[in-house]
Amino acid sequence: MAKPAEAALSGIREAILDGTWMPGERLAPPHLAQRFSTSTTVIRESLTRLSGEGLVAAIPNRGFFVPELNLRQLRDQTELRCVTEALAARLALERGDLEWESALIAAHYRLAKAPRRRADQPEQFTPAWGKAHREFHQLLLAPCACPPILDLSANLANSTLLYRRWAAATEAATHRNVEAEHEGLLQAALDRNAEQLGERLRAHYEATAQVILEAGLLKLENF
Repeated sequence: MAKPAEAALSGIREAILDGTWMPGERLAPPHLAQRFSTSTTVIRESLTRLSGEGLVAAIPNRGFFVPELNLRQLRDQTELRCVTEALAARLALERGDLEWESALIAAHYRLAKAPRRRADQPEQFTPAWGKAHREFHQLLLAPCACPPILDLSANLANSTLLYRRWAAATEAATHRNVEAEHEGLLQAALDRNAEQLGERLRAHYEATAQVILEAGLLKLENF
């Protein structure tokens, strides 16, 4: 059984990534302590840790909030993710073995078979697809075996995931062939073509950023 602190940290993280709270919404420790049956001290520690992951905005003298992005931040984070993962991809293709290739094919198969949209709420992604999607992208870069790069990639992915979930309900999210994009990523990896994989990752992430932009979720001031 998970310890209370670990359970609270995991629970808050999952709720944020599930889009439970909207951009800019305040995360009040007393309310979260009640929700997760723990103390406000544990909640504050969890929120502080999540701020280090980019999933919570800690604002001095104001408290904790669900992050907001403006246009410049979205562009900067997308560019940083593209550059970071291009390097990770090159290292992964140099270091990945046959066992990794087999695992990657299996991860892509699970992603392709997972229903992307919920039957009862078609504007939302299914948890199964979200899990398979995250695992495919993580495994794609895993052989790079460079923790600082992988940690940065994971944090940037989490920041993007928040906005992709909110954008899922908009018209902008319906005009992509995400399945074809993932097939392209898999093929470039199996071909051991680092340049192509980097280019396809960039196209994949820039397309996501465009959906977020078209969804109108961003604060456009101060850019």
